Amino acid sequence: MTALWIVSGLLALLFLLSGGLKATQPKEKVKAFTGGWVDDFSDKQVKGIGILELLGAIGLLSPLVSSRLDWLAGFAAIGLAMTMIGAAYTHYRRGEMLNIVGNAVWMLLAIFIVYNRFFALG
Repeated sequence: MTALWIVSGLLALLFLLSGGLKATQPKEKVKAFTGGWVDDFSDKQVKGIGILELLGAIGLLSPLVSSRLDWLAGFAAIGLAMTMIGAAYTHYRRGEMLNIVGNAVWMLLAIFIVYNRFFALG
């Protein structure tokens, strides 16, 4: 259970920071921090990705409010894993292979949360 909370907290922090940047800053500022992938998306799409990441981060932490929200953390982790699949595909299209490694790590951590929320704890 401790490992689950450590991973959940780590991912929540990552996606709060990343999503907050994307949702609140102009596209050019996001590009300075995250790289050229933003050129493939409109400003509204980048902000939408940021909002999804913020919602996922909040969802990961929802069991802190009530243990009855464990299911929400699991679904938030599914959404974040899917987001990382999309990110990896974007980096693949752009030939940014090294970035895919990071996406894969975050996706595997999200899958760890899914497994523990839906299968190991049930």
